[in-house]
Amino acid sequence: MLYRKMKKNGDELSILGYGCMRYPKKNGLIDYKRTEKQIMTAIDSGVNYFDTAYLYPGSEKTLGKILKNNDCREKVKIADKMPAPTARDRKKMDEIFEEQLDRLQTDYIDYYMIHNLIKFEDWEKLKKNGILEFVNEEKEKGRIINFGFSFHGNLHNFKKIIDDFDWEFTLVQYNYIDENYQAGTEGVEYAASKGIGVIIMEPLRGGMLVDKLPKNAKKHIEIFDIKCSPGEWAFRWVWDNPDVKVVLSGMNEEEHIEENIKAASNAFPNSLSMEEKEMLEKVKEEFKSKIKVDCTNCAYCMPCPHNVDIPTCFSSYNDKSIFGGFRPLGMYVNATEDKSAAYKCRECGICEEKCPQEIAIVDELKNVSKSMDHWYYRAIGKIVKFFIYR
Repeated sequence: MLYRKMKKNGDELSILGYGCMRYPKKNGLIDYKRTEKQIMTAIDSGVNYFDTAYLYPGSEKTLGKILKNNDCREKVKIADKMPAPTARDRKKMDEIFEEQLDRLQTDYIDYYMIHNLIKFEDWEKLKKNGILEFVNEEKEKGRIINFGFSFHGNLHNFKKIIDDFDWEFTLVQYNYIDENYQAGTEGVEYAASKGIGVIIMEPLRGGMLVDKLPKNAKKHIEIFDIKCSPGEWAFRWVWDNPDVKVVLSGMNEEEHIEENIKAASNAFPNSLSMEEKEMLEKVKEEFKSKIKVDCTNCAYCMPCPHNVDIPTCFSSYNDKSIFGGFRPLGMYVNATEDKSAAYKCRECGICEEKCPQEIAIVDELKNVSKSMDHWYYRAIGKIVKFFIYR
């Protein structure tokens, strides 16, 4: 495992961080034994940064129990998040933080952040609500060690937020597809120039850079002289940036953990050759030409008050564009079963207020419905479903 040093506090953090949003499940519940084994494998392999959040169901409690039962709290750095919309006053901030400490079975949180800032106005509102007083008092108590924010807005707002406070770190979306999206490369460099540690989420774009690459994009990878999996190439591209300290991966499959740990053992900054960068640029062009909706499947838009399964609608729509054929229709019909299909949208717009990618969800659901919800498509989809899932 390779490590990179945080400039402001000297912490040596593993370049591979463990994203705790999606633990493996069994019968609809978190599979504790399997999760414990996965997390302990990661710790034993040198991973020391674990990212959870108040809004990740069962995540904090499960992580806390595992670290407590295996007596390894001091071996790792816990990153946790305060949900911005819920932090409406000082009392609520205190309540949430106490609950998080209790769930995690710890006396302190190493890297604490505001969850999902989008606009500078969001930060201004939090300051009026008392966030600075809360953070300063908890820092004095030693219960918050470092303070930062996760971000899903544009570059302009990112720079304004960065300049407004003496942050220790920030968490941003970054991958070779989104090089110039949201904070992007310029934002990463800007934060680093201020001594702020940059942590990366969505290096695989919600798995799309592994599972949803078009055939021609995969071909560029397959015929390239150096043999790496699509996932490893995506990680290597992010790790190549010397301003990046940690890259998060939501690992819930044993083979993914093994592969990512192996990749993190030789991913040095500024190590990609010009030929490797050119190959990934070709992959990027193929991907961009096929994708219909830039959804990362984060599911922040959910639940929909009208029961539309928005991430599945967009995923199926993209699959139809990328892969063609009838299988995406069968998958769509199976997943939505008419009850949560795109045509159920009532254009309330609540989802758009929550979307960190700022997708015009209502309009895009109309496009999905136009493409996927014809009665004859749904009939074909049901036939395909019958043969695939019987």
